[in-house]
Amino acid sequence: MGAMMRSHDWSGSPLGHPDAWPPCLRSTVSLLLGSRFPMFVAFGSELGFLYNDAYAEILGDKHPAALGRRFQDIWAEIWPDISPLIERALAGEPTWSEDMPLTMNRRGHDELTWFTFSYSPVRDEEGRVAGMFCACTETTARVQAETALRADEARLAFLDRLGKATTMSTEADEILATTTRMVAEHLGLSNCAYADMDPDEDGFTIRGDWAAEGSPSIVGHYSLADFGRRAVDDLGAGRPLIINDNLAELPPAEAATFQAIGIGATICMPLVKDGRLTALMAIHDRVPHAWSDYELALITEVTERSWAHIERVRAVAALREAVDKLEALNATLEERVEERTSKLVETEAVLRQSQKLEAVGQLTGGVAHDFNNLLTIIRSSVDFLRRPDLAEERRTRYLNAVSETVDRASKLTGQLLAFARRQTLKPETLDVGARLRLVGDLLDTVTGARITVATDVPEHPCFVRVDTSQFETALVNMAVNARDAMDGAGTLTLTLRCGRPLPPIRGHASAPGPFAAVSLHDTGCGIPPDLLTRVFEPFFTTKEIGRGTGLGLSQVFGFAKQSGGDVDVASEPGRGTTFTLYLPEVEAEFASREASADPGPVEPGGAGQRVLVVEDNLEVGRFATQILEDLGYGTTWATNAEEALERLGSDGAGFDAVFSDVVMPGMGGIELARLLRRRLPDLPVVLASGYSHVLAQEGTHGFELLQKPYSAEQVSRVLREVLRRRRHVRPPS
Repeated sequence: MGAMMRSHDWSGSPLGHPDAWPPCLRSTVSLLLGSRFPMFVAFGSELGFLYNDAYAEILGDKHPAALGRRFQDIWAEIWPDISPLIERALAGEPTWSEDMPLTMNRRGHDELTWFTFSYSPVRDEEGRVAGMFCACTETTARVQAETALRADEARLAFLDRLGKATTMSTEADEILATTTRMVAEHLGLSNCAYADMDPDEDGFTIRGDWAAEGSPSIVGHYSLADFGRRAVDDLGAGRPLIINDNLAELPPAEAATFQAIGIGATICMPLVKDGRLTALMAIHDRVPHAWSDYELALITEVTERSWAHIERVRAVAALREAVDKLEALNATLEERVEERTSKLVETEAVLRQSQKLEAVGQLTGGVAHDFNNLLTIIRSSVDFLRRPDLAEERRTRYLNAVSETVDRASKLTGQLLAFARRQTLKPETLDVGARLRLVGDLLDTVTGARITVATDVPEHPCFVRVDTSQFETALVNMAVNARDAMDGAGTLTLTLRCGRPLPPIRGHASAPGPFAAVSLHDTGCGIPPDLLTRVFEPFFTTKEIGRGTGLGLSQVFGFAKQSGGDVDVASEPGRGTTFTLYLPEVEAEFASREASADPGPVEPGGAGQRVLVVEDNLEVGRFATQILEDLGYGTTWATNAEEALERLGSDGAGFDAVFSDVVMPGMGGIELARLLRRRLPDLPVVLASGYSHVLAQEGTHGFELLQKPYSAEQVSRVLREVLRRRRHVRPPS
């Protein structure tokens, strides 16, 4: 604009040549030319107009002709709106306007705009007001966006109210009656109606409407052609018929049809199904009405939702009718059950995703298969153990088989809970590099002599906080998969990289980290692309029967997720596979703090100490008290937490420890333990659980936990430890 001002012909401008401009105008022009903010100055008695590059964009087609012209001539269309503000500025009073609406013509047509601007007086060297200065910004886009947002919020709020008023409805006419009333009342219109088209699409029947007070009902049968060619063309093509003023927009004969039923303006929405116009929904006003974008969007969505709801209602009604007919035809109970089951399966196939059903079936089948195998071993062993003439060597063998099978069953449930991220973890801080070196040595025995195990670990330590047992199990599970993929010969490389971000995996968002990335790469056969997305599914396996349960990688997946990380897999058939386990890193100070803890010596045996057993299951309760008595403890059994609190009283009633189940009716074990920690802080509490969602989500809250199934040795060890700690912290009497 500076260059344009220098080359401009100023002979016809009220401002005259720039050489004659007063200093106040020169300084003001210098100010606005140096700014990227839209600015202009109107100077002199005729308010000659000067502006900068940023303001030139606001002028649109008025630029560059606006340079040097009279302010009033440039913006004649908005002069009535802004002249009061200009007069105040020229009188010496600054003004400020925020989001002021102005209808401008700057591109050959009128457009509604919004501006935030200030008018400031420009004074000459004697202090007299010689012109005015404006800094402005166009806020049209923001105002329109806020207006659209408010309209969307209002539309969604109305749709929510409408949904609450009709989703429980089971009759199409009831849905439509409620809808037409609420739409017309919400928009303040005279009528809202719905209609069904005749089979030949030439006519339609308005089956129901809602009319405001003073407006006639328009229920009845009509010919579509009577409403004009525009109605036939638009609705027949599936387009909404929008008329703001039928007297102004339609031929007299067509407008007369609308006027005869009290309609001055209309939006009629068509419903096209299978290529045929089948139904209509319309809003009307008795007088001309300029329909807004909000009203059009609202009636469009209301129509779509209403007909979708009606289709669902009709489908459910048809389904119920079909079920009733089928049940009536069944002559016997067996036939009736078979037909109802078939109908249920068909219905569920429509309502549920097939992939979820497949996953549930695969999971339950795998669990049943594996547990039935384990139960077969236990059942057979028990049958032989009942024989009085069984040799001691055979008795020992069967006892060992039962014990080992229980361990395998416990491991199986642990893997299932790991996949579901429901196992109770015991996290500790460890140097993952050092642990990886130790596991690498262990994997030599797992993979066999023909597989080379190599480790690539940085020299500096890298700390993570995880359940050590679950971490090592995850590494072994991945290594066993790699061994089988290499058919017993190849190279398995364990790699650790620290300070890595978590990449996006399986559609989940990335995270900046830092994460420790533990990778296992094999030189095996690789995984086909169509199977790569399924490797973490429980019980999914490509191995032959007897060589794998399909739970190994699901354990890795669950462990990674519950530890705050993730696991990724990359593979190329014929070139091997890489599994990468991402675990959040922690500070080294936590590791040194934990490493310094000294558990101290564990003293053997129970010596008559009193233990309160809290267990609601009768069989488990009897078994737990028997174990404790055989270990040398005195026991009292409470079948729920409330009874236990009553027995303990306010002083502990001489009990030395509480051994409680976690999941019980009423107050659970965790809540009981927390309460006792406050009331009797020196009374140790040991918790036992097969599974608890609270433990899985929140941890053990600092209490000792025995996982079911537990052994007598585990019970003895935990009780000895908590009683030893109690003696060490109890003050002398």
